[in-house]
Amino acid sequence: MMKLFRLSNLFPLAILITLFTSCSVNKAEIDNSLKKYFDDNKVDGCFTLLNNADGKITVYNMALDTQRFLPASTFKIVNSLIGLQTGKIVNDTMMIKWDGKVRIFPGGDTAKDWNKDMGMTEAFKVSAVPYYQEVARRIGKDTMQAWIDSISYGNKNISGPIDSFWLNNTLKISPDEQLGLMKKLYFEQLPFRKSVHEMVKNVMLQEDNTAYKLSYKTGWGFDEQKNNIGWQVGWIEENNHVYFFVTFVKGGPGNMDMKTIRKNITTGILKQLGFFEGKK
Repeated sequence: MMKLFRLSNLFPLAILITLFTSCSVNKAEIDNSLKKYFDDNKVDGCFTLLNNADGKITVYNMALDTQRFLPASTFKIVNSLIGLQTGKIVNDTMMIKWDGKVRIFPGGDTAKDWNKDMGMTEAFKVSAVPYYQEVARRIGKDTMQAWIDSISYGNKNISGPIDSFWLNNTLKISPDEQLGLMKKLYFEQLPFRKSVHEMVKNVMLQEDNTAYKLSYKTGWGFDEQKNNIGWQVGWIEENNHVYFFVTFVKGGPGNMDMKTIRKNITTGILKQLGFFEGKK
């Protein structure tokens, strides 16, 4: 009884929000002209854009848009929200000491940006896996599961090690569900404090100029067949209008410059759709 009571106190606002986080694609406009950006980079994938002003959804490759895949480092968004809400992350500058282990990227390069003490903002920006693994361990499985359930995140499966379920194909989420999560985060409709929403939105901001504001989180991992999986999820704001987007990339096995590929695809598509000029 005590365990149930503690978990119920973790998210008293959860009952006030809908648990469904995905966006409807029933009335989506299919834009196959966007296929060229994936072809040019020799990958498969999908792209989804939601115009919040009129609810219009533009989709390339609906078949992949509704399939679930590991979230990889896009889960740092939710890990940050839960960590801040529960006090396991005190604020966006809270330091976690480096454990002294040198990490290596899949391509063989040393993860130099990870191998040091750092705070949440820097860890989020450089997508430091060790920092967020430690955050997950501090949150603990029961508390993490309770919050994952409260926001209905993907398949809600966090079985196995608490510090790797978002990397090893246990937890999965669809591009469509990611889009819904971005909208709820932006409008602060998730069961977290306002200050928590604001802090996470602030660390997601990547570009800010007179023409637009671009906020996103990336992710890179491997599916069960060892194929490369890449994400770029977020929103772009122009003239006080917000548009939510998700780029999902599926490549083959082996070494791949996912960082460049997902950026090229996302930037190319947004440019084609008329963004970055402050005219939307």
